[in-house]
Amino acid sequence: MSEDWAAVAKTINERVHELGWKQRELAERSQVSQAIVREIQNHTVERKRSDRTLEALALALGLHPQHLLAVLHGRIPPAPGQPREDMEDAVSARLAVIELRLSQITDQLAELNASIAGLVGRDGTRRG
Repeated sequence: MSEDWAAVAKTINERVHELGWKQRELAERSQVSQAIVREIQNHTVERKRSDRTLEALALALGLHPQHLLAVLHGRIPPAPGQPREDMEDAVSARLAVIELRLSQITDQLAELNASIAGLVGRDGTRRG
């Protein structure tokens, strides 16, 4: 399965922004070097990071310990408080990817329905 480090960077950056933190603060709270935090946040170096690094960052950000690992592998991240998943279970991992894609398709269909409803009047005639 491919890894999406850009999605990890986006998740971290959005959460850091929500918390009003600087990069240095995330590094200190997670006990991950600022150089590694910078590389991940800026998506400048795409290399394998240990699961423990991603877990430390997730915990510092107030996320489920496996949140960033799930994002990396295109899975739906577990909510805080949910039990840890066996990330090595290939069937569960594949089902999680399918579930994520189905959720995205459902959202797209809802947007399309809303757009169509805006174009067609209640009586079935086109507006505008």
